[in-house]
Amino acid sequence: MIQPLAYIHPQAKIAGNVVIEPFVTIDKDVVIGEGTWIGPNVVIMNGARIGKNCRIFSGSVISGIPQDLKFAGEDTTVEIGDNTTIRECVTINRGTKDRWKTVIGSNCLIMAYCHVAHDCVVGNNCIFSNNTTLAGHVTIGDYVVLAGMVAIHQFCHVGSHAFVTGGSLVRKDVPPYVKAAREPLSYVGINSVGLRRRGYSSDQINEIQDIYRTIFVKKHNFSNALDIIEAERQPTEIRDEILDFIRNSNRGIMKGFGNQ
Repeated sequence: MIQPLAYIHPQAKIAGNVVIEPFVTIDKDVVIGEGTWIGPNVVIMNGARIGKNCRIFSGSVISGIPQDLKFAGEDTTVEIGDNTTIRECVTINRGTKDRWKTVIGSNCLIMAYCHVAHDCVVGNNCIFSNNTTLAGHVTIGDYVVLAGMVAIHQFCHVGSHAFVTGGSLVRKDVPPYVKAAREPLSYVGINSVGLRRRGYSSDQINEIQDIYRTIFVKKHNFSNALDIIEAERQPTEIRDEILDFIRNSNRGIMKGFGNQ
């Protein structure tokens, strides 16, 4: 299952049924799980930990050293979960001493020419469309969809089930369950289509809509909006997730449209 024109360091740990195509280079401190396919001309460098049944397409470079002048050669990793597909010419850099690893979850699709920088943490079931770029230390929740050519500023956080439209510049945190668009990036509604596809009930979707109407539409500042929601709505997992996300934001939350 390993083509003779591939180079694999003898200390790399490759499961028995991994397929490795010609002109692949795999360094010594690499672990690849069973059922994974590595396409032609892929480079997998020290520190890569790749799960089961992944597919990595031509020209990708996994676990290259960080593009960070503070990096001092520390032993760090890239961890990629099971069943994740990485398309052509994707680059994923390993971590620095900040988080010590860069993480891509399971069941993700990272499309061609995307870049995931050092110390990013990406959840499960995410889709990044072509040319999407994550700067260092970005955190992405589960089921996030980033459309083509989205660029995310370092240290930003995108909450689970969010959708960011193509060509967006993400400079502030994007809360869970929302759609984000326009320039500067703004709230344009909740991701109701994605939520229905994932089994959220009408009552849950209405709850999310009502919460964000208070936060983004009714012209309250964020602090007052959160106090109103906490006072008027019974605690639920969804309510508490949204409140905690906004209260714990380090970069601040994107604005509602018209509130720039």
